[in-house]
Amino acid sequence: MLRIITVVLLLFTPFAVADSVRLADLAAAADLIVLAQAKDTDYFTRRDIPVSGSAYLKVLIPYKTHYKTDRPQDIIEVYEKGLHANECYFPNPTVFEEGRRYLLFLKQDPDVATRYRGLPQGCALDVLVNDNNRYALRYPLNGIVLSDPLEELATEMTFSDGYAIINDSDLLPVERDAMRSAGDIVPHASGQWLYTRGVPLTRIRRLMGAENLSR
Repeated sequence: MLRIITVVLLLFTPFAVADSVRLADLAAAADLIVLAQAKDTDYFTRRDIPVSGSAYLKVLIPYKTHYKTDRPQDIIEVYEKGLHANECYFPNPTVFEEGRRYLLFLKQDPDVATRYRGLPQGCALDVLVNDNNRYALRYPLNGIVLSDPLEELATEMTFSDGYAIINDSDLLPVERDAMRSAGDIVPHASGQWLYTRGVPLTRIRRLMGAENLSR
């Protein structure tokens, strides 16, 4: 239970304590920016909490690469070690689940050139698929505290993505009430809520800036 509360506090931006950052600054600092889907993890855990290891994600859309050649990279390895506010661990999908999708901001690992690490501000923003088969950042955001005015860009959407559903037990009461009052979630089923807003990735790409997506 302590772990759940900690993760919620760190990930949901209205309640985060971390310094905010612009998408343009994240893009400029990253070596790799991709839309990717979690496929597998290989973590060392203590009391079922990951403390080190790697996640493997499938690249769906590359936005920025640092390859010296234009070779495609279908699967990327993201390594993390330790527990800290902006740690970069991912849930591991079961064989019956589709992995979550993320917009990732990563640096090449200085110790192992073939793998990546998260940025100091975080590494991942949750992405959902809407009923038009388009990608959008889930709003409110989680994972990185952004200073961009995304509230103005968030629009109502109908999602066709199972990860648009969140269990009531995964939300703090004050957080749930604030999101419900803002219209960010609506009742779905008993003990569940449904996200209602997102920010299209086409708008996020513009905020990152074309000059920050090229090498």
